[in-house]
Formats: sequence, C-alpha cells, structure tokens
Amino acid sequence: MTTASMDSAPVVPLAKDAKVMSLVGLAHASSHFGHMLLPPLFPVFMQEFGLSFAQVGLLMSVFFVISGVGQALAGFVVDKLGARPVLFAALGTFFLACITASHAQGYTWLIVAAALAGLANSPFHPIDFSILNQRVSTPRLGYAFSMHGLSGSLGWALTPILLVGLMGSIGWRNAYLVTAGVYALVFVVLLINRDQLVTTVVRKAEAHEASSIAFLKLPVVWWCFAFFLLSTITLAVVQSYSASILKAMHGVTLQAATATLTAYMLSSAVGILVGGFVSARLGAQRSDKVVAVCMSVGAVCMMLAGTGWLGALGSMALLAATGFAVGIGGPSRDMMIKRATPKGATGRVYGTVYSGLDVGFAIAPLIFGLLMDRALYSLTMITSAFALILAVFAALAVGRRTQA
Repeated sequence: MTTASMDSAPVVPLAKDAKVMSLVGLAHASSHFGHMLLPPLFPVFMQEFGLSFAQVGLLMSVFFVISGVGQALAGFVVDKLGARPVLFAALGTFFLACITASHAQGYTWLIVAAALAGLANSPFHPIDFSILNQRVSTPRLGYAFSMHGLSGSLGWALTPILLVGLMGSIGWRNAYLVTAGVYALVFVVLLINRDQLVTTVVRKAEAHEASSIAFLKLPVVWWCFAFFLLSTITLAVVQSYSASILKAMHGVTLQAATATLTAYMLSSAVGILVGGFVSARLGAQRSDKVVAVCMSVGAVCMMLAGTGWLGALGSMALLAATGFAVGIGGPSRDMMIKRATPKGATGRVYGTVYSGLDVGFAIAPLIFGLLMDRALYSLTMITSAFALILAVFAALAVGRRTQA
C-alpha cells in the first residue's frame, strides 16, 4: 500500500489537449529516434572499423548508462526549472550527436556520439510526463499516454528506414547530416509552439518538502524501477541484435532483417494505439493486470521466435506479434506508474523509475553481445524473453502496493 496521489489537470477543450499531446508526441518521437541512431548501422561499423558484437553493444551501454544517470537527475531539474528549457537543451545535444556521428573516424568517435545522444535522451521522460500530467485534462490522460507511446514507437520505426535508406543513396555519413537537419526542424516547430510546453516549477516555499528524496523510501518506486529494467532487456535485444540474429539463423538479407525491426516497432505502435482505448476503458485500477497479460503474451511469442521452429517468415511474424502485445500494455504501464507517483514529484519519480529503462538498455547489449559473439543466437532471444516474464511479477507487485 502507498500513500501516493496523482497530479491532475482541469478539463479543457479537446483541441487544446490534442495540441499539447501532439507536441509532446513529436518530442518523444525525436528522443526514440535518437535511441536508434547507431544500431541500424552496426553491421557497417563492424565492417568499416573492424568491431565485434560486444564492442558495438558497448556503444549502446554508453548511451544508456549516461541516459540512465542523467534521467534520474533530470527529474529534479525539470521540477525546478520547468520542462521547456530542458527540452530545448536536449534537442540541441541530439543535433551535436548526429554531427559527431557523421564525422566518425573510428571507435572513439562513435563512443562520443553515443555519449552525446545518451545525454540528450536523459531528460525526455520527466519532460514529457510533467507536461502531460500538468496540461492534459485528467479524463484524457489514457489517450495522452497512448499517443505518447505511439509516437515513441514511430520514432523507433522511422530511424532504421531513414538511415539505411539514405545510406544506400548518399552514404552513411551524409545520412547522419540529414538526421541532424531533422532535429533542427523539430526544434523550430517546438520553439514556435513553446507556450504549450510551460510547466509549473516547484515554489521556494515547497522546496524543502518537494525536493526531498523521501519518495525513494517507497518500495513501489523500486518495483516500478525493476519493471522497467526487466521489460527493457527484451526490447534492447530486439533493437540491437534482431537483424543479426535473423541473418545468422535464417540467412535473410540485411534489408529484410531491418524491415522486421521496423515491423516490430510499427506493430508496437498499433498495439499502443489499441492499448490507449483499453486503458481508458478499464481504468487505472486494473492497469497492472493489463500489463501482466500483455507482457506474458509477448514473452511467449519471443520464445517461439527464438526457437526458429517456424522458419524465417514465422520468426519475423512472431517478433512483430511480440511488439504488438507489449505495445498494448504501454498506456496501462504509464497509468500504473502514475498511480505510484506522489503529488508534486512527477519529474523526480518518472526520472527515477524510467532510469530503469536506461539501465536495462545499458546492460543488455553487453551481456547478450557476449552470447552473440559465441553464435548462441537462439539462446539470446529465449533468455531475453525470460526477462519479460520476470517483468510480469514486478508489475503485479506494483499493483499490490497501489491498491489504496
């Protein structure tokens, strides 16, 4: 049981809420776009710079270690300074990461690019959820969380298509220059609409109480953290190694393998869209049950894909089904976290909880990269599915502690 309560916003016209949702969705898509700046070109980096699976996996570990530490700290910054200035700083840093990647002359340059992208990514969840929770009408939050998750999956899906497609026509270095231009465009759009992104900062009179770390004593916060860590491991394996696994196990082309990763992300996006209606219909009280069911189905699909029993097309279809199942649980997951958030601590709690996502992304490429270097492709996928099963138990633990 917890004494957590939820911040709420008054009901406003739908058009106003929709505009805020769209702008936050654009910001979220840009952060997920940044997650995938390097993985689609791992095979190119391995060939051009003579890298191993473990070395390219370390690039994502650098990204997510910096992002995870930064995210936990960024929550406090967002609560103090407001979401808008931190958002603009993050977009500028993503721009620098793209420029650095375009000029990479070796592994060190790629590590610097990964570090800059990780720093840029770190504040987005505290930013996004602070804006949504403060500016979107409470009855529409389920739909807001759905759009938020949907935009993130679309950002993931767009990056491989853009980078691999541009690489074939203008080369991978120029492809990164184009992505820098994408971030510049997003910056301009959000700057024009900056009045919709203002959030209330913590007042000085509340500083002692609101800036305390007392929320870290709540067990439910750490169950939420564990849930994100475990559930992210599966996603990290899909993003970092699914293309290589499909090539090794079934002999598919890089284009076909990359298309499967895109299908996973698009299926996840469709699932999130459906999940928004599920969350709105069933409400916050059942959010943990919805998450548990969806993650269980996703784990089964992932395990079957890992066996390779259904061949190349069957494995590709199962990976897409995994994305759809996990996606349905996305809005309910965010509602579950909101129920566990004390009033006035949105940035800090979301920063801490979502840093579990970064930890999962940081450790998974290293651990599973070692399996990949030993050609244990099937074991890589099956083991990552077990992490998703453990996430089910963490979600149910969150639910038990938020019944009040």
